Amino acid sequence: EVQLQASGGGEVQAGGSLRLSCDGFGFTFGDHVIAWFRQAPGKEREGVACISGADGATYYQDSVKGRFTISSDTGKTTVYLQMNNLKPEDTAVYYCATKSDSGGAGCHFTVAAILLEDATFPWGQGTLVTVSS
Repeated sequence: EVQLQASGGGEVQAGGSLRLSCDGFGFTFGDHVIAWFRQAPGKEREGVACISGADGATYYQDSVKGRFTISSDTGKTTVYLQMNNLKPEDTAVYYCATKSDSGGAGCHFTVAAILLEDATFPWGQGTLVTVSS
């Protein structure tokens, strides 16, 4: 059974940093994409960043480029999201998710595919990030 556990959220002031962790179990990292999503109050869930287990390719939403960095520890199937220069608009519940990419569609495509099935996707418990101004 595929399981993902997100942690590391908290409350910081604008300009601060946090590092989120996503521990994965029950799947082979090499043929999966692992991605971070977030959902702010009253808004739809959106993709933030993802990393391909096959080739390490990454994708970032425009609003976080240059501030967030996604990385992986393949030995432990852990993916991190380093978030620097946080802004109040980054406040949200952050979720990590994974999907097989054995077909090689790539990171960005897989994020879009997950969002298409948002209502039925087996989201785990997210971690709350609150950025105060």
